Amino acid sequence: MYIILGIIAVLVIIFIGLYNNFVRLRVRTDEAWADIDVQLKRRYDLIPNLVETVKGYATHERATLEEVLEARSKATSMNIDVSKVTPEQMAQFATAQQGLSGALGKLMAIAEAYPDLKANENFLELQRELTDTENKIQAARRFYNGNVRDFTIAIQSFPGNLVARMFGFGTREFFELEADSTEREPVKVSFSK
Repeated sequence: MYIILGIIAVLVIIFIGLYNNFVRLRVRTDEAWADIDVQLKRRYDLIPNLVETVKGYATHERATLEEVLEARSKATSMNIDVSKVTPEQMAQFATAQQGLSGALGKLMAIAEAYPDLKANENFLELQRELTDTENKIQAARRFYNGNVRDFTIAIQSFPGNLVARMFGFGTREFFELEADSTEREPVKVSFSK
């Protein structure tokens, strides 16, 4: 009788441990997504200031400036609930972010052609902040994807998969670049006056 009770107690402890591990991994994944969201909001806030600073120097580059603002608008209009996101929604979100990154790359390339702009203290500070933000977005994306990986492994491994299925723990989508991403291509800029 004690052996059976001992086995049941061990199984209950394992069951509780697995459940708590899934909760911990899910919360870490949600926290990692929130970190991405914070950095993206910071990026969205910096962009109008950067565009306004460039406007004063590069008035004939209006199309690029408008492209940046349009890409920002598309990116900010996407709202993702990471616990319910579909692969298609994550792909759309990644595409919007890639479009914004590409437009910002063009803007920075244009800035190289204007020595007065490159020397402008406001522009330099905004450029530093944007570069720092882009680096933080990359780090947050890697952290998020690492947490998604750990969560997915835990959910799909035996005996965790039994507990995960019982309590409805589902996998999350990775935040990745598409294979044919334009973000991986060099920025092409032509100056015509």
